[in-house]
Amino acid sequence: MQFLSRWDSQRLSTTTRGIPLVDGLSAEDIGSQRWSPARGDLALPALTLDETSFAANRDLFLAWCASAGVAVAPHAKTPMSPELARSLRAAGAWGTTVASLQQAAVLLAHGERRLLLANEIGGLASGRRLGALLSAYPDVEFHAFADSPEAVAALAEAARIAGRSALSVLVELGAGRAGARDRAAVEATIAAVLAADRLVLGGVATYEGAAATADTDETMRAIAALMARTIETFALVRTAAPGRPLIISAGGSAYFDIVTRALVPVAQADGDATVLLRSGALFFADHGIYARAFAELDRRSGLVIHGARHSAAEGFRPALTLWAEVLSRPEAGLAIAGFGMRDASFDQGLPVPLRVFRDGVAQQGLAETLSVSRLNDQHAFLSAAPGSALAVGDIIAFGISHPCTCLDRWRVILALDIDGVVTRALPTQFG
Repeated sequence: MQFLSRWDSQRLSTTTRGIPLVDGLSAEDIGSQRWSPARGDLALPALTLDETSFAANRDLFLAWCASAGVAVAPHAKTPMSPELARSLRAAGAWGTTVASLQQAAVLLAHGERRLLLANEIGGLASGRRLGALLSAYPDVEFHAFADSPEAVAALAEAARIAGRSALSVLVELGAGRAGARDRAAVEATIAAVLAADRLVLGGVATYEGAAATADTDETMRAIAALMARTIETFALVRTAAPGRPLIISAGGSAYFDIVTRALVPVAQADGDATVLLRSGALFFADHGIYARAFAELDRRSGLVIHGARHSAAEGFRPALTLWAEVLSRPEAGLAIAGFGMRDASFDQGLPVPLRVFRDGVAQQGLAETLSVSRLNDQHAFLSAAPGSALAVGDIIAFGISHPCTCLDRWRVILALDIDGVVTRALPTQFG
């Protein structure tokens, strides 16, 4: 079954944001163009990925995981880029996490063979869709979440259609989002899995980020309570599935250190369990929500790798840059830049001006005179300090907050080398 055409059979054109006035350029030939966003070679706005920073984030986090005794299945929902998912797995990731059947189909069609579906799939109709998908990939190792007997029934239907005899189910418990809320719901879910002929208990799962609030102390208490429930649920699953290797899955990009400290001793005491994180956004980092999260992590303990403490705030480097041109200086103190809500995330903070270029030359100190005050659909309103030398035609590099809701606005991310030159096109597959 073929779900997707291959990206390298496609050609770039002006229908893709960021691509200049060229039609029919082969995707694999983009690096030979030597385009530089700072020089104005791209059709702005454009979103770029600093490959050096992405690789540094990858290596730092995988080193921390190895030291901490955990595995990671990076969440593909952040970039939905098969190429980046493949690169993380090749570097040592356990596999890949997805959040929906569509995302699973994309990753399977691009060769991934170990997936964690970190979400309930819905009812029997969704179960039939999952079954049809899995029947096309009999060699895939697949794990899915369930938090109720109804969710289990949908997965049983998927296993039946796919002809699977042992589809792995992780019992999800939660706070604030999906997940069983009490022991009775957990026990009902476990019983439903045991009663299904084609399902097996694969472990437990939760998501601590859904328990977070604006109050740090309250967040710590809520996560601690959720970890206690996770440990209790793991004991119930282990009793129901003696002798099976099990997964304990948690850990986004903000509190992975806390869940690791809570869950690794449980896995070690069990002797046949793996703590599996699902962090995804931290490979991209940012200038907003994750910059703040890494600063909080440093206040807790930092990244301890083989006994040495490292700063998360300094170690994780923002890898995404949004490039836009100044379109107008209509009045003193105001500039209009050519990007907006269609191009940038704004749910966790507005973009931050980082650097200004004029004719390809960096203008020292100019970005510090600017701030983004609001966005329209395709315009950014910049407040400029009195006397700011910002001019029409200047190109501004912006940092973003929250990679997940920025990347999903782009069909193509353009990768940059250490010199700021485009090396390749990375397609996204958000559907």
